Amino acid sequence: MQTQLNKLLQLDFHDEGIWLTSTYTLRKLIGILGMALPLLLFIFLYIDTGHSSTLESISHYYYTRANTIFIIILSLMAIFLMVYKGKEPVDFYLSFIAGLFALMVILFPTDNITEVCCDTAKPYSVTVLTDNDFRTGFHYISAAIFLICLTYMSLFLFTKSDKVKEERTKQKKQRNRIYITCGILMALALIVIFLGFLKIIPEDIYAKNHLTFWMETVAVGSFGFSWLVKGEAMLKDKNALD
Repeated sequence: MQTQLNKLLQLDFHDEGIWLTSTYTLRKLIGILGMALPLLLFIFLYIDTGHSSTLESISHYYYTRANTIFIIILSLMAIFLMVYKGKEPVDFYLSFIAGLFALMVILFPTDNITEVCCDTAKPYSVTVLTDNDFRTGFHYISAAIFLICLTYMSLFLFTKSDKVKEERTKQKKQRNRIYITCGILMALALIVIFLGFLKIIPEDIYAKNHLTFWMETVAVGSFGFSWLVKGEAMLKDKNALD
């Protein structure tokens, strides 16, 4: 069991270097954090306050008792993305940009949950910030850039190979189908959010069903799964992944 776990996490105890220098380890950690974020936020807030419905968006958890989970996980993801090198310069630059704007999402929080701090009607709210149009606007832009970069990586970078299509392994072809599916899901989620902000989707339907939260969950879950696959968590070739 321990040997299998060490292999999964790329733990090489014969190497005195830092564990996180492994590209595959970084990919898996980014994937796990991405998939876990929405679930952990919901569970923690429910345990702490009994609040049993989702908030308007993942970013709104910044204003709740679950803010430490939001900040820590998104910060870790940002740092891992910024140090991820990949195989080519474009991998590094896109990943670095995604990580940088993930930090901006934290530094420039979204709009408040409530106008009154600790409003008794919303006991899960623990903080409030002065309204600032620039802050909230830049938050939306940062979140969009963050997810667009990861969508592009899943669709166009993870699917690349140094082998011609006919010579690719069965596992590589299966992985590519997963990358494309995840990328498409992320793109569709971003489109739905965009349509909501433009009021093309009726506001009462969009807000009532918390579509921003669910679309963000689809997006981060999809990119997380894509990175898990890229990190050799499954569908691994007998030789190194391409």
